[in-house]
Amino acid sequence: ADSPGATGWTMALDKLAKSLESKGQTVAIIDQDATAFRRLSSDFAGLRVTGVGFDRDTLIEAGIERADAFAAVSSGDNSNIIAARVARETFGIENVVARIYDTGRAEVYQKLGIPTVATVRWTADQIMRRLLPAGTLSEWRDPSGKVALAEVAVSHDWIGHRLRDLEEASGARVAMLTRLGNGILPQRDTVLQEGDLVHVTMLWEDRERVETAFAAGPVEEGEH
Repeated sequence: ADSPGATGWTMALDKLAKSLESKGQTVAIIDQDATAFRRLSSDFAGLRVTGVGFDRDTLIEAGIERADAFAAVSSGDNSNIIAARVARETFGIENVVARIYDTGRAEVYQKLGIPTVATVRWTADQIMRRLLPAGTLSEWRDPSGKVALAEVAVSHDWIGHRLRDLEEASGARVAMLTRLGNGILPQRDTVLQEGDLVHVTMLWEDRERVETAFAAGPVEEGEH
């Protein structure tokens, strides 16, 4: 599958391109300045497209109609959010992320359904997480390495279900949610909403079981 289109880049974006290619993804990069492509590593095998990242024809040339994900990481917040919205709303790309400089806009963007990564914490790992949401992203581990706080990707099938159902299915404890860019301390009866990021505490050795439960979705009554 092809993924993703992107506008502009830094050294971290070059790392991002390499990471995606190493996972078997096909990458297309868009930039208004054709000379900027010289910053890419010589072994970059993806497509280079000169143009504006939110222009429909440019996006089509970059293969967005076949894309699985899109990252808007230019130097302009407005350009990034426009490009991300075009990818999501015009081309139906599900996994979209926008880089922002003004962290005060993060909540606004999140309400528009666009996950954001602020410049102060912009890394290839953070972008990768939004483009290919799967598995576990470890955020903290105790000195023994046994207990972890981690963000775990959740199947869309869990949306509308209470966190207690998620905990009972996985054996993990939901420590917090990131909702619309804000951290919240949920109750067991809190209902998971679209766009929520789930952070859990768990035994590190149990992470595969937790990932499987989160990815599988709830088991309906009568299923085995």
